[in-house]
Amino acid sequence: MENRVTIQDIADSLGLSRNTVSKAINNTGVLADSTRQKILARAIEMGYKQFSYLDLDAVQNSLTPPAPAKNEIALITTWFLNSSHFSAMMLDKFQMEISKRGYSMTMHFARAEDIAAQRLPASLRLENCAAIICIEVFDASYARFICQSGVPVLFVDAPADPGADPLPADILTMNNDEGISQFIHLMKKRGICDIGFAGEAMHCRSFFERFMAYRNSMYLCSLPIHEEWCITEKPDPASASAGMSPAEGYFYSKLKEFRKIPRVFVCANDFVAIDLMHALNHLDLSVPEDVMILGFDDSAESLLVTPKLSTVHIHSQIMGFSATDLILSRIQNPALNYRTCACETNLILRESTEGRQEDHE
Repeated sequence: MENRVTIQDIADSLGLSRNTVSKAINNTGVLADSTRQKILARAIEMGYKQFSYLDLDAVQNSLTPPAPAKNEIALITTWFLNSSHFSAMMLDKFQMEISKRGYSMTMHFARAEDIAAQRLPASLRLENCAAIICIEVFDASYARFICQSGVPVLFVDAPADPGADPLPADILTMNNDEGISQFIHLMKKRGICDIGFAGEAMHCRSFFERFMAYRNSMYLCSLPIHEEWCITEKPDPASASAGMSPAEGYFYSKLKEFRKIPRVFVCANDFVAIDLMHALNHLDLSVPEDVMILGFDDSAESLLVTPKLSTVHIHSQIMGFSATDLILSRIQNPALNYRTCACETNLILRESTEGRQEDHE
């Protein structure tokens, strides 16, 4: 004979008192709606049948949210988001979480001609969209155009547009400051003062914030900022040399102009760091013996290069949860003030900065 589920069984499974569970099932006393819903959901899940005041189907229906009228969340991107991009794991988690709420995600590429003409990708049907999420959309005027679509918009990272009016949208980014600040303070403790920065500062909001984190940290550590050591312009393809990519060639040509090479470079991301490492190799400079390098993102490539790259780790799955919360709360409450959320990041020291275990403590 099958064992009957009791109120005590439900209470034990939730870590609640029997009295609290009884209040929810018998509709007596005062309980928070969230607690009542949690208890009823667990009771149904465990097969409890002795609801004294409710029709079981009504309970089940009350716990199952109706499917949204518009159930598509459109992803707009200007870049192929392969597994090396920090957002790949984030989007897996985001897609999983929104599907639990009855939404699906579609992907749309904004081509250069779409951006120039200020139009949405032809594949996107706005009438089906509950919201839009933008990744690698860094053209400021096009970002503002998307914000005029009439549906909620979430930017994962955003254009670098200092001094302009804020975008009328929610923005999700990673903490671009603390890892770099921690690293520069560590370099000062080691007695290292010659630190430069590499990466196109105005490429996007995150690159700009990382460049400002470098400058602010150097100032707070009373370390000199040598402007000639800040390679922050967009790489010029014309500077490419034989056997080098345009980015490698650009760094190579800039480094050759230096009267002195700094002991450390903070880089805007891991791919910038790897291009810089290659450029240094062309100058017969070794990492970390001659120059130490810090990247950002903790991409898979950071572990594949030699030496392994010190970097700042992004918690992509947490960003996926945060993206879900931001976009669904905006759909449900369109009048909310716009929000900017920065998710935690962590400094990881490896061979490219002569990382030692004690440096993590």
